[in-house]
Amino acid sequence: MDFATIEKNASALRPRPNLTNYRATRRVFSYEAVRRELGWQPGGDFNIAFLALERQIDRGLGDKLALRWLGRDGSQRDFTYAALDAEANRFANLLRGLGVGRGERVFALAHRTPALYAAALGTLKAGAVFCPLFSQFGPEPIRARMEIGDAALLLTSETLYRRKVEPWRRELPGLRHVLLTDAEADASTGAGATIALAPALAAQPDAFACADTGPEDMALLHFTSGTTGKPKGVIHVHDAATHHYATGRFALDLHADDVFWCTADPGWVTGTSYGILAPLLHGVTMIVDEAEFEAERWYGILQDQKVTVWYTAPTAIRMLMRLGAEVAAGYDLSALRFPASVGEPLNPEAVVWGKEVLGTPFHDNWWQTETGGIMIANFAALPVRPGSMGLPLPGIEAGIVERGEDGSVTEIAEPDRPGELALRPGWPSMMRGYLHEEARYEKAFAGGWYLTGDLARRDADGYYWFVGRADDMIKTSGHLIGPFEVESALMEHPAVSEAAVIGLPDPVAGEVVKAFVALKPGFAAGDALAKELLGHARKRLGAAVAPREIAFRSDLPKTRSGKILRRLLKARELGLEAGDTSTLESDEKR
Repeated sequence: MDFATIEKNASALRPRPNLTNYRATRRVFSYEAVRRELGWQPGGDFNIAFLALERQIDRGLGDKLALRWLGRDGSQRDFTYAALDAEANRFANLLRGLGVGRGERVFALAHRTPALYAAALGTLKAGAVFCPLFSQFGPEPIRARMEIGDAALLLTSETLYRRKVEPWRRELPGLRHVLLTDAEADASTGAGATIALAPALAAQPDAFACADTGPEDMALLHFTSGTTGKPKGVIHVHDAATHHYATGRFALDLHADDVFWCTADPGWVTGTSYGILAPLLHGVTMIVDEAEFEAERWYGILQDQKVTVWYTAPTAIRMLMRLGAEVAAGYDLSALRFPASVGEPLNPEAVVWGKEVLGTPFHDNWWQTETGGIMIANFAALPVRPGSMGLPLPGIEAGIVERGEDGSVTEIAEPDRPGELALRPGWPSMMRGYLHEEARYEKAFAGGWYLTGDLARRDADGYYWFVGRADDMIKTSGHLIGPFEVESALMEHPAVSEAAVIGLPDPVAGEVVKAFVALKPGFAAGDALAKELLGHARKRLGAAVAPREIAFRSDLPKTRSGKILRRLLKARELGLEAGDTSTLESDEKR
């Protein structure tokens, strides 16, 4: 049975959601069927941007709204699939004219502007490799990534270029061209020439013969620095589109008439895989907001744009929760059908809050930069288990394993026993390597598994539950404690907005648990509240797991993507030198 037949049979049972029979679909699912649905023939070309744009035009969707861009100032620009394709073609022609060839790396350091989206797609059409960077990076993280990635061209704004790139540009001789999205004319300075993007694009034709890339040709380069060491350049190929398409259907439940909004910054893997590619591969309309988080603006977008599928981050959800349900009550959010979250574990109370305030629960899912796409998810047709990552996607085999001292890997069969989350290799969006670091890449695989470095448990029904990163675990009095479990329990208290938990050395217990808490408006820090929170945690978790100490913080330290930096909190508590936190900001692991 092919992929289209699976969908047809599911639709006969129930118009929505897409995945109605999880176990049956897993039995018959194949990535080859997905590739055939996308029009690929064995040995033929396979290009992500062609599939996202030209394929949709060939299907009669050229006049359909592909991208609606909302400016900070209230302006709006609409791009149909045909118009977005024309912009991508102009950028591809510009690359060709500048001599940027197949396989060369095109870096983007830019805010959410239409030029960024056209550049991403145009780069892929040209057969070059798209490499997004987070616009809030400082000069050193930018330079490190561009050096590792052998940058040939950089797309950025004039402000970002002058502040963060120009001072060291000459030290990167391979960087041949810099395109400025907001410059009016080309310029030449002591650090090198720049090209004004708008007039350069205007001179290009809007037709382009898409490069004849194959499924295994390099398409994307994403960087993740994990917790230590220099950034890793994670290689993904054009076949990643196969998994983006399948997960867009199953994990995000995309339908042709959906209006989709992914709030992730395009500098992160989520902002590319699901903020650009997956929605276009499905021919849906996607919303792009130039502005950063502001609660009433976001509620207004959900209401005014009639967003049906919303993919956001737990940090943003907690910020909305902190402001209270009464803010949401002033907006009509009835169009919202499927909200989902990613980036870090979603606390159970956030799932419940979604059901109570938005009318539908948040559906958490799990994946990493290295996996390239969603691996485990809570699906639309199945009950959401608050706090769970969900079930593996069709086509994905997951397991809980433990590593032996001899390097062996053994799968844990018994339910609810924590271990390392592992995946059987072979899905299309799986990383194909760490650029220039083959040994580091090989180390990520053992015993027939990709080892994620995340600790999790699997319950008797097959649902996976995040426990923590392996290097975040706390061992106290013989108990192995995952910080997330303690943080979730603290956040159930009505006073707590955010929580972070670390282990501190103790001569008797080995480590003791300490919690840092940020409070919601209207609550005051003090001994009485600290005692109340400690009592709440002990009642909820038991004395062996509950924190021994509570400290109040108005702002918890976070990565630039919004994840709490437990390691930095621990370094400060121990009086250690925290080091250069620029290596912490891009860890896209859960």
